[in-house]
Amino acid sequence: MPELRLDPVTGRWVLVATERAKRPKDFAQHDAAGLKVPPGHSDACPFCPGNERQTPPEIFSFRRDGTGPDEPGWWVRGVPNKYPALTWEPTVKPSTSGVFSVRPATGAHEVIIESPLHNVSPATMTHDDMAEVVRAYVHRYRALASADDIRYILIFRNHGRDAGASLEHPHSQIAGVPLVPPVVLEEIAGARQHQETTGRCVFCDMVRQELDASARMVLETREFVALEPYASKMPFETWVLPKAHTPSFHELDPSRHHELAGVLVDVLGAISRGLHDPPYNYILHTAPPRERCDGFYHWHIEIFPKLTVAAGFEFGMGVYINITTPETAAEFLRNCIQARDPGRNSGAQG
Repeated sequence: MPELRLDPVTGRWVLVATERAKRPKDFAQHDAAGLKVPPGHSDACPFCPGNERQTPPEIFSFRRDGTGPDEPGWWVRGVPNKYPALTWEPTVKPSTSGVFSVRPATGAHEVIIESPLHNVSPATMTHDDMAEVVRAYVHRYRALASADDIRYILIFRNHGRDAGASLEHPHSQIAGVPLVPPVVLEEIAGARQHQETTGRCVFCDMVRQELDASARMVLETREFVALEPYASKMPFETWVLPKAHTPSFHELDPSRHHELAGVLVDVLGAISRGLHDPPYNYILHTAPPRERCDGFYHWHIEIFPKLTVAAGFEFGMGVYINITTPETAAEFLRNCIQARDPGRNSGAQG
């Protein structure tokens, strides 16, 4: 029977319509045998080694000794987005006319090229290689957060054309923006209210309760969990959270980069194998650099496979319909991880 589930952080309702549910394998958008594997290098790709001059000059790179900027020899590389959503140069002056206001969209918009290989993704990278991507995230987060006009650091990844990726080569994006996203403000407000009522962090409470229940747990390591949220907005929505209360992503200790990378590789690998490489987005949610959220907010990464399409009900109600239960999705992903590594217990500490 359909049921309404309340998101414990934002207070928003989600409709879980179980009678419309598909089996997990029915979400696959391709036949596994029909998946196209791109080559390891493309002469036409501006992100491939040898084509560095086709991008704006690099901002940073992790590279071999003896190699210079904007030439081969790198394994992770950061460049300005060639088609930025924000720029440091203001294009309009702030103004208000009646009920209408405008302000310049000043900020930074960068691309993190995750690998010199054209045909990998976090689902197929080694843990070591993905740890270098995590290191790049932290490095650029800290650099951008120091700018005076920046109010939030957005890190996200689009995988597949239907998720918004315009280039096939593995890459993430990072933006320093002059406002805090409404979705994060909503989370902060809900988390602050929970803390004022209970004295605790709602995210920490969620992690403890999910570990005890285990039904929605996908993967647990010493420091991190991956789970299907109780009020998942869409099928296979997956969150990765640190177990320890940590408001800001930039506080991630270098000793934890490899472990977080392993969780991302294992979870995204399970989604890729089990659902035949669907498009997805993942987004980092973190405390804004200039907000005092220490006692109640908790950074996390939200993963959204693009398996369904919002329609009239969602737009009319502002309430998502999830046509499979998070419990079913969690069990499916646990089994995918277990099948890949039979000696591993996905729900237990790794």
